[in-house]
Order: sequence, then C-alpha cells, then structure tokens
Amino acid sequence: VQRLRDELLNAPDRCQAEGPCLTREVAQLRAENRDLRHRLYRLRLCLAEELSHQAKLESAARAAAAREEAGRAAAGAQPPSSQSQEKDIKKKKEIGPDSEVKNQPNFIKERLKLFEILKKDHQLLLAIYEKKGNTSKVITVRVADGKTVEGEAWKTTPYQVAAEISRELAESTVIAKVNGELWDLDRPLEGDSTLELLMFDNEEAQAVYWHSSAHILGEAMELYYGGHLCYGPPIENGFYYDMFIEDRAVSSTELSALESICKTIIKEKQPFERLEVSKEVLLEMFQYNKFKCRILNEKVNTPTTTVYRCGPLIDLCKGPHVRHTGKIKAIKIFKNSSTYWEGNPEMETLQRIYGISFPDNKMMKTWEKFQEEAKNRDHRKIGKEQELFFFHDLSPGSCFFLPRGAFIYNTLMDFIR
Repeated sequence: VQRLRDELLNAPDRCQAEGPCLTREVAQLRAENRDLRHRLYRLRLCLAEELSHQAKLESAARAAAAREEAGRAAAGAQPPSSQSQEKDIKKKKEIGPDSEVKNQPNFIKERLKLFEILKKDHQLLLAIYEKKGNTSKVITVRVADGKTVEGEAWKTTPYQVAAEISRELAESTVIAKVNGELWDLDRPLEGDSTLELLMFDNEEAQAVYWHSSAHILGEAMELYYGGHLCYGPPIENGFYYDMFIEDRAVSSTELSALESICKTIIKEKQPFERLEVSKEVLLEMFQYNKFKCRILNEKVNTPTTTVYRCGPLIDLCKGPHVRHTGKIKAIKIFKNSSTYWEGNPEMETLQRIYGISFPDNKMMKTWEKFQEEAKNRDHRKIGKEQELFFFHDLSPGSCFFLPRGAFIYNTLMDFIR
C-alpha cells in the first residue's frame, strides 16, 4: 500500500526506479477504479428511476383515495366508525397475523363449481323420484332401547328420530348406526331400520369424530399451503393429513396458524354434505391432483363412489361424518413430519400434520396433561439427566453408555445369564 501511495504522490522517476511490475499494478487499480465509478453511476440512475416510479404510484394512490372519498361524500356514506375498526383490529389479533389465509387456489373454485352442478342434478332427480310417489313409504325405526318410531322413507333422518326422543340425546350423538352400518345423522333412512346412536365414548364414534376433524385440518392446509391433499385418516389417538407441497416443507412454527384456521372453520359450523358421483366425473373433478386420481384408478372398483364437502373442501371419502364442523369443540394441531406416498421411499415426499380433538375442553386439558407427564417419563430424557448414556451423530438411533449406564447394563446382563 505504501509503495502504491508513493507511486501516486511522488515523481514519475520513482515509479520507473521500482520497475515495470509496479506500473502494471497501478494501471490495474486505475482500471478497477473506472469500473467502480461506472457501476456507481448506473446504481444512482437505477435508484433515481425507482424513486420516480414510487412517487408516481403514491400519487396515483392518493388520487384514487381522493376520488373514493369524494364519491362517498356525494353518496352520503359515512366512513367506518372507530368502533367497527376496533372490532376488526381485535378480531385480527385474536386470529393472529400468521393465520391469515392466502387467496384460494383456482382448483378450489373449479371443484366447488362442479360440485354445485352435481348437487343440483341430484336434488332434481330426488324431486322427480318424490313426485312419482316413491318416497312416501312409511317405515318403522326400532331404536336400540326397544322403542319404535314411525318415519318416512328418504325423508326421516337418524337425527330427527333422536330429537323426538330427546334434544340432548340428539346433540350429544356423534354418529348413527343403521342396520349395523355407520350412517350420517342427516342422511335419510331408506327403509325399515334398526337404529343405534353412538356417543364419543364408543370407539367407532371416536374414529368418525377424528375423521371429520381430519377434514377440517385438510381444509385449513389447502387454504394455507395451496398444496394437494393425499390421505387424511383417523388413527388410534387423533388424526393426520398428508399433503404434497412441491417447493417447500411444513415448519413447526406454522402449526399454531393452522390451528387458528381450524378454529375459524369450527366456528362457521360448516355442514358435511354427502354426494354419490360417478368415477369418470370424479376424475374430472380431481384432475389437478394426481394423488386423488391414483386413488380413483387403483382403489375404486365401482361405477360410483362418494365425496364429502365441508366449506370449500371436497374430498374423496366413504364417510360417515359428524353433522357439521361445530361439533368439534376442542382441537389441537401438535406435530408435523415428512413421509412418502403410501410409505414407498421411491415415491413423492409428502408433508404430514397431526392433530387431536375432543367434544369438550376438559378432555383436551386432560390429554395435554398426560402428554406433559409422558415427556417427563421419556427414557431418553431420564437417561440423560441421570448420566446413564448420551446420543451422538456418530451413532444415530443408538446411545453411548456412560459409566453408570454401563454398570446397570452389565448388572442386568449378569442377572439374565
């Protein structure tokens, strides 16, 4: 640096005395200096253009706001009150900024449009069938406690029968069982029937309850991620839903946002609607989702199958389901992981999200307490705290014994021998 400074400040003969090498370095630095000045000039031009463009946009926005204000004044409309604005702010705070859903993907709108057409066709056929007098047949419904109720074929539902007995019974029933088959509470009975009303303490009712909760989670995932849903079954303790998201993975930090969306769906009390549709039409409905098309082509061997709708979600499903999303009183989205399509490592990677739900908050608190106690009883946690072993990347899934752990291990081995 000192040599270069001398070269620039002192007489030319000093440069010649140092030799041609120094002259080359000076020339190189001067060239770099010219390049840097040129780049700085271009950056200043770009910044000026950007500021000018931004000023134009702000000016246009102010003009539009002024026109809107003038139109409102001309129409005599009052601006939103401060009270309503406070309500909106409070609502946003309750939902949380992270839970704001994105714009609905186009496939949701197309799917809903086709479903509405099919639903109208189904209602028209049912009306024609009713006009011919085929639905006026009186049927006998025998309830599990021996009571007999008369109804009308294709009109009377299990929920109506339960409500005749007791309103409280009807509201606490999760699902019906008609002639030994699980049956939607709002699905009309087709003939003489034996009716059972199942509560949440029944294993089959729990499976239905968690299956319906999985559909709520699936709706939230579609709105939040815009991906393609795969399988969403109930499991022993809760439910999960798999989704294919092409360019990203699910983060555990997003689970609270999904849970907030699920709670919003529950508050809306979206009804579960059942519709029987031909396989060909369903292939058209789900043409955007290669996984649903695989299920239709590989697993559906009948001319028709059923779909269920709740809100904007329409999904392949045999059912049955609870009456509406409001039946889910407490829900928790608590875990995520990655998996493969149908467990095959050679197939696509999917994102799996787990949840659990209950018909009251007390059950949820009991479950959360049990989960906390289970964490404290985890042998991996206890082993580390008692200095029995430790884990390391050199041996994933297998521990390294510390002296205390080795002593216990050897003692047990001696006892076994």
